[in-house]
Amino acid sequence: MGARPAGLPELRRRVVGAALRERADRAGRQVVATALTSVQAIEDELGALRVDRETGAPFQRTSVLTHIAWVPEEWVAAAEDVLAGLAERHPSRTIVLVPEPDADDGLDGVAEVECYPVGDGRAVCVETIRIRLRGRRAEAPASVVQPLLIPDLPVFLRWRGMPPFGEQPFEQLVDVVDRLIVDSTEWPGLPAPYAQLVDLFDRVAVSDIAWARTSRWRPQLASLWPGIAEVRRLRVSGTAAQAHLLAGWLRSRLGRELELEHDLSDRLVGVEIDGEPAPFPPGDPPPPAELLSDELDRFGRDRIYEEAVRDVAEHSGA
Repeated sequence: MGARPAGLPELRRRVVGAALRERADRAGRQVVATALTSVQAIEDELGALRVDRETGAPFQRTSVLTHIAWVPEEWVAAAEDVLAGLAERHPSRTIVLVPEPDADDGLDGVAEVECYPVGDGRAVCVETIRIRLRGRRAEAPASVVQPLLIPDLPVFLRWRGMPPFGEQPFEQLVDVVDRLIVDSTEWPGLPAPYAQLVDLFDRVAVSDIAWARTSRWRPQLASLWPGIAEVRRLRVSGTAAQAHLLAGWLRSRLGRELELEHDLSDRLVGVEIDGEPAPFPPGDPPPPAELLSDELDRFGRDRIYEEAVRDVAEHSGA
C-alpha cells in the first residue's frame, strides 16, 4: 500500500486535527515572589508586584488568557517542568492549584511576576499564582479562583491526572472555564473513562494532549488514501490513549469497523495498516511545554477529536 496524496474529501476539512506551531526560544527573566495566606492578599500583592520598584511605573499587562492548573501532589514536579517552558510562549495569569483535602482547612499562596525582555526596552510580564488548597478549601476551588480571573479574557483549565467526573472540585472549575485540557495518557482503565468525557463536550471545549501527540501520525495515515479505505486491522505501538484515539479517528472517518491491536510503549513509535508499517513522520515529537502551549492557542471545539472520542466510548462497553 504505497503513500499517495490524501484523496478523501474529509481529509481536506481538518480530519487530521490541528497542527502544532513553532515557538520562540526562551529569554531572560526577573522573578519577585512573596508568601500569602488569603485570596485578598494575593490580589493586593499582584497589584504591588506589577509596579517597577525602580521607576514606580506599572508594568504593562500583556496577559491574553487565564490558565488554571489543577495539580495533585504527585503531579507537581511534572507540572512545574512544563510551566518553566511555557511562560514567554503565552503571556498569561497562571493559577496553580495543589489540593490537600486531608489537611487542616486553609490556604497558602505565592504570587510571582516574571518579566522577559523582548527588545526596544520593552518586556513581557506574566503572573503565576501557586495556591495550596487545604481541607474544605479543596472542595470549593471556584470560590478561590473566580476573584483572580482576568476579566474579559478566556480561561483555560489544565487538569492533571484522572478528572473526578461528577465531583464538586472538577464540576465547579469546568463551569468557570472556556476550555478544559486533559491528557488521557494519565488516565487508568482506558478506554472506559472516555464515555464520561463525552458528556462534557456540550458544556466546555475539550483538548487532549494525548490526541495532540498523534498529530504527526494522522497526516501520514491520511496520505495512504485510497488504500487505507480498505483497512481491516490497525496496530499501534504507543500508549493506550494513542492507540484508542487513532482507532476511533479512523473508524469515525471511514464509518465502519476495524480491528485494533496494541503494543504498549510510553510513546508513539509505530503504526501498521493490515500488517504494513505506515511511513514514519518527519521531525521530532514536540516537548510537553510546546504541546500545552499549542492547546492554549485553541478556542473552538475540535469536532474531529470529539467524533473520535465518541467512537472510542461506543466501543468501550462502558
